[in-house]
Amino acid sequence: MAARDLQEQIKKLIVDQRLPSGAPLPTEPELMRLLGVSRNSVREALKALQAVGIVEIRHGFGTYVGAMSFAPMIEGLAFRTVAGHRRGEDSLLQLLELREAVETGLVSRLAGRLPEADLTALDALVDRMEREAAEGAGLADTDRAFHATLYRGLDNVLLGEVLEAFWDAFHRVQRDLVDLPQDPRVTCRQHREILDAVRSGDSLRAERAIRDHFGNIRTRLSPVAAANG
Repeated sequence: MAARDLQEQIKKLIVDQRLPSGAPLPTEPELMRLLGVSRNSVREALKALQAVGIVEIRHGFGTYVGAMSFAPMIEGLAFRTVAGHRRGEDSLLQLLELREAVETGLVSRLAGRLPEADLTALDALVDRMEREAAEGAGLADTDRAFHATLYRGLDNVLLGEVLEAFWDAFHRVQRDLVDLPQDPRVTCRQHREILDAVRSGDSLRAERAIRDHFGNIRTRLSPVAAANG
């Protein structure tokens, strides 16, 4: 059996048996018997599946269904962006545009629909951002929490994980490659406007607020991209 086919058979076993993350897989001898392959073939297939988070090999304990997180995608996005940046490409801007396209397409669905508890949490995050700006502290963690809280109202776990993956990749690359200038007052004002627009129920205003926010980041990135080119 070809290596790819064997990996697909193990994935099919996980799906067919409805195994959740953390559930134990059959032992190596059991997989050899079930699939009619050698021990080495089973081990190579499991290693390949571990690399993409589908299984987790716990040495001395066995093999389990993995968390199936977006960690491999984050690594791939980050590496691709770094490599492109080093070649003089606008890869960081491209990754930013990917985030912008997703968030712009989502925010109009939230306008006027967020529960009061989420609006209160977002208010508190913008307040915290403003305090951090006044103290000269970094805003990245609070910024991230704001966006995560904003989109949790869509009640879509997969979407939240994808947005987190885009965020992780962008900020990892930005931290490693560029010193991005920032006016914290502008950042705070733009997040306040996003919140006010969503609270108002005006979907077009909410889209415009998100576009303005990303437009500001793009403007700050542009000199970096130009210097890199």
